[in-house]
Amino acid sequence: MRVFIAILMVSSILSASLFDFSYLSDAKEAYAQKEYEKAEKLYQKVEGDESKFNQADSLYMQKKYKEALDIYDSISDEKLAFKRLHNMGNSYAQLGKIDKAIESYEKALKIKEDEDTKFNLEFLKKKKKEQEKKDKKDKDKKDKDKKDKDKKNDKNKKDEKNRDSKDKKDKESKDKQDKKKKEDEEKKKQEEQKKKQEEQKKKQEDKDKQPQESNQTKAQPPISNMEERKWQKMLNQKGVNTLMLPLNNKGENSDKKNPW
Repeated sequence: MRVFIAILMVSSILSASLFDFSYLSDAKEAYAQKEYEKAEKLYQKVEGDESKFNQADSLYMQKKYKEALDIYDSISDEKLAFKRLHNMGNSYAQLGKIDKAIESYEKALKIKEDEDTKFNLEFLKKKKKEQEKKDKKDKDKKDKDKKDKDKKNDKNKKDEKNRDSKDKKDKESKDKQDKKKKEDEEKKKQEEQKKKQEEQKKKQEDKDKQPQESNQTKAQPPISNMEERKWQKMLNQKGVNTLMLPLNNKGENSDKKNPW
């Protein structure tokens, strides 16, 4: 019975080994043909850290860096430690996690000196310095832009304040000028009115000073007796008869015959 069981176990191991060999062979062929997705699925069917490592490499070649890191991180075989750390550094670098990549490369170099790993490490350190320099430059530029913007805003606020102040002063000046103009016009109007009143008053005074003439014609002085006699004598000589009668002292007609 025991022999039968042993035979069955050996048979199962041999069968599993044959299948693994077939998967590994096909996976290797697919990887060589750059059929990385097919290779990754075939390596996944085989247990063991070495198959995991190859599976992670297949994921890396598909640019599935995060998935590859998860597989690399699950490998515990010390024989694969250097390669695992080196490839983890590559994956972190591809993801832009420079500090993590540098850390992985440094750990790998502690296990084994390798020119490629060292080159990658130095390259990333240089890139990190350049990035830090660029970040500083960008920060300085950003700070300068912010400072310039704040300065510009302050200037705009100051200019706006000055404009408001100037507008206010201009308005006050205009209001003052308008007020003065109005006062001058009012003063001129009052002066003209006063002048007109004075002229009217003067005209009235001049009129009052002139002697008032009577509407009736002034009475002519009566003709004297001597003039009357001369006038009568002249008429008589011309043969003109008159009935001219002299006036008495009382201004009445007299029936008496003139003595002349």
